[in-house]
Formats: sequence, C-alpha cells, structure tokens
Amino acid sequence: MLATDDWSRAEIEQVLETTEAMLEILSRPIRRAPPLRGRTVILFFAEASTRTRVSFELAAKALSADVVNISASGSSVEKGESLLDTVRTLEALGGDIVVMRHAASGAPYFVAQRCGAAVINAGDGWHAHPTQGLLDAFTLRRAIGDLAGKRVVIVGDVVHSRVARSDIHAFVPLGATVTLSGPPTLQPAAWLHGALPAGVTYEPDLDRALDGADAVITLRLQTERQEGGLIPSLREYARVWGLSEARVQRMKDGAPVMHPGPMNEGVEIEAAVAHGARSLIETQVTNGVAVRMALLYLLSAGDAASGTAPGPEVTAMAAT
Repeated sequence: MLATDDWSRAEIEQVLETTEAMLEILSRPIRRAPPLRGRTVILFFAEASTRTRVSFELAAKALSADVVNISASGSSVEKGESLLDTVRTLEALGGDIVVMRHAASGAPYFVAQRCGAAVINAGDGWHAHPTQGLLDAFTLRRAIGDLAGKRVVIVGDVVHSRVARSDIHAFVPLGATVTLSGPPTLQPAAWLHGALPAGVTYEPDLDRALDGADAVITLRLQTERQEGGLIPSLREYARVWGLSEARVQRMKDGAPVMHPGPMNEGVEIEAAVAHGARSLIETQVTNGVAVRMALLYLLSAGDAASGTAPGPEVTAMAAT
C-alpha cells in the first residue's frame, strides 16, 4: 500500500466500504475485534508524527495485533544505521506489516522491494500520503454524499504537500473535480504551465475558487520544507489565502471545511472556522483510525488488490 495513483474506483470503494464496518467496531463499548490476532505490526516512523502514528497504533490494537514502535530518535538510525540495515532489522523482528513514514520520497518502495512484510506508506517526503487521501475521501463522502460531480477546493502549499497529491488520487476516481488555490510559488511548476492532472484546475484567487464549492481542504504551510522567499510573510499569506468565516460563506450552504493537521491557526485557517459548525477536522482524526483498520485488515486477511467486495468476515465483525 504505497500510493493510490494507479488505483481504480473499485479498489477505492472497497476500502471505503470496509471502513464503514470498522467504524462500527469503534462505536462499541469495547473497541476490539480478533482478525489480526497473532500478527505483528511494526510502526517505523523516521519522521515526526502524532496523528498518523497514533491512529495506526490504535487501528492495529483494535484488530488485536501486536504492535512494535520504532522511531528514528533513540534508535540505531540516529547512530548512522542505513535504511537497508533497518529493513533487515524489521525482517528479523518478524513483522507481518510495516507501517512506514520517512522524509525521503520513495523510501517505502525501497523497503517494500527488500522486505517480506507488507508495507504501508504513512507518508514519504513530498510524494504521497495515501491513507490520508482515503480518509479524506471517506470523510467527505459521509458528509456530502457521492463525490461524483462535486467540486473540492484544496488551498495552500500544494508543491510540498503529499496530502494534496493523495487527495487528488482519491477524489478524482470517485468522480469529483479539484480546484487548487494558493500562491503560484507554492504550486508544482509543471502544473502552473498546463500539465495539471485530469480533473484538476488551478485558480489563484481564493474567493473565486470557493464560489459554489462543495468542500474545502486547507493545507499546512510546510515551512520546514520550504526555501526562503516563497511567500512575502505569514501575515500576507493569511490575508490573501487564509480561510476566514467570510470566505467559507462563498461555498455552498453547509459545505464542510477540512485540514489534515497540524494546523497553524490564524495563518492558513481562522480558529472560528477550524472549530466551527462546518469543520470536519476532528471527524477526520476519528475516521483515520477506521480507514487504517480497513487497510490493515485487507492486507492481512483480505485481498486489497483484487477489487472485490469485503468478505463475510467484515460483515460478521460489524454484526457481532
């Protein structure tokens, strides 16, 4: 599970349908189901994370898996151990699934080619964050219904955002169109020159982009990945591209607001919007556990590549 850029609608639908059953499990007084009992999930996070790491850990434990946490800080990576040696260590630990986040784009592919365990990409550099794309699609579909014919605005630092790319790869196969907005300096150069993916347009004026939109996702300014001079100042960014209460009124009535987190409140989004009636930001966090449960289940007990519907075990878990 390295990216969703080559997934069909049927494959995305399979994950979303399985997620519904997993969400039911999470609504129980005792949030446990047995399908991963005896399996080991290794969380290898070589880049800082809170929401994604914790949600994968909760997802694995909810399915009764054993969980091993490895981070760059405090591990042999900090002493100079190579990624290849780390892979060999993961194999020796006997993990069935490795959930991996790394600052280098392509690192999960390197591990998947050299490791016998299943590998889930939990974010690699600027490249992809497929589980975030799937949870955003699941959250939107639950909020506004079928995404076919819907228009979603993604605003902010797109060029450094693996979330934006994975959202596009999840939304467009489901029939949605995506409008990007934000500073031209924070958009992929090739996209600015007309090589936009299918189903995607760019509108630099945020007010025009939001007119009649069905939903908006605002992205974090990834200053740790940026070179200097890409925006005049944080104050100027907030004024021109920040999501304010006045701006969200330009969307359709009740159109939801989302953010992958962590948020810079007052910069990319006003606090009143982030915590207002339209916000699905906390719902995204909850749904993230269910989506990751679905993927762990499909990789361990099902066949995520088959495009078939969830098996009877999922139905049974939801019913018992």
